[in-house]
Amino acid sequence: MSSGKILVAQGGGPTAVINQSLVGVVLEARRHHGVRLVYGARHGVRGIINEDLVDLTRETSHNLEQVADTPSSALGSTRDKPDAKYCHEIFEVLKAHAIEHFFYIGGNDSADTVRIVAEEAKNAGYPLRAIHIPKTIDNDLVGNDHTPGFPSAARFVAQAFAGANLDNAALPGVYVGVVMGRHAGFLTAASALGKKFPDDGPHLIYVPERVFDVARFLADVKATYERHGRCMIAVSEGIHDASGAPIITQLAKSIEKDAHGNVQLSGTGALADLLCEEIKSKLGIKRVRGDTFGYLQRSFAGCVSDVDAREAREVGEKAVQYAMWGDPAGLGSGSVAIRRTGFYSVDYELQPLAAVAGKTRVMEDEFIAASGTDITDAFRLYLRPLLGSRMPDAYRLRPNPVPKVLKR
Repeated sequence: MSSGKILVAQGGGPTAVINQSLVGVVLEARRHHGVRLVYGARHGVRGIINEDLVDLTRETSHNLEQVADTPSSALGSTRDKPDAKYCHEIFEVLKAHAIEHFFYIGGNDSADTVRIVAEEAKNAGYPLRAIHIPKTIDNDLVGNDHTPGFPSAARFVAQAFAGANLDNAALPGVYVGVVMGRHAGFLTAASALGKKFPDDGPHLIYVPERVFDVARFLADVKATYERHGRCMIAVSEGIHDASGAPIITQLAKSIEKDAHGNVQLSGTGALADLLCEEIKSKLGIKRVRGDTFGYLQRSFAGCVSDVDAREAREVGEKAVQYAMWGDPAGLGSGSVAIRRTGFYSVDYELQPLAAVAGKTRVMEDEFIAASGTDITDAFRLYLRPLLGSRMPDAYRLRPNPVPKVLKR
């Protein structure tokens, strides 16, 4: 006899629409007669092993809808990367609470956690269906056309660069904006979607899919500055040299590392400051400014793509449907994937956990211009439908010069 209990958790970096997926799971689950209780784990997998669970069955539908429209992770999140031992502890808690359906909203590391937990359950002969629900602003999940959270973050980046471009045009100089993305440049490339006129910035875009050479970078900036009298630059935090070493390790005197031993790229303005200093010292340009978008990209309120919100809700709903009704391939456990159909519409499939777990998607070559400092129309066509409706536009005064009178 089924226990009728399910558990949902959120992991990794928050997004503007991750709560849509959470609410999609809760509301869809409550429609199924076989579901008796819907639990949520506070702060991801750490909450599971600590048995820090909350009963979401008691939440009103109205409050859930309000939470769905609120950015960031309502249940809290974690950066824990569980190993086999950690996953065994997760499974033991699931078994102790008689939970037979486990939903984890997160990126490729979260998918790997779901994979290991599903294998633990299978080896123990325990009837668990474990479903990974995609989420990441980096857009780097394999098997997905795009990932919930990315379109809203991309919308923010496009609008932020459009605004910075207006500022830079009014007071010309060099502007460097550093965008999240350790291995994939999708979010940095989104900076180009705010351009309206041919000479709008960003004029130079650098993504981690291409080798970054400091000397060539300075030459690009110099040429652009001489051509336009200003230069707007979008740079991924993950830019690296030919050996794969992050550029920040070349320029910085001291390097921070995160809990997993990776060079700290997010949450610091070091790369922007270092690149600005290179431009000032090597090119002699005085007005040079840099920004690091950092956490602003992830959960910015009032800048959510309606397409992103809708699809984030639907991946949560589809996860429950696959768990309760099964899928055509008979996978049992798996990862929900978004597939693009037609000019712009999507469908959802359940793919094997091994297909996405621990893997990283990068930008396709067709999206990156041959120069390595721009994106292609193929990328614009790919991204534009995801940004949603009512994207703001920027206009210019038409030049109608008045003839000079004074002879000077």
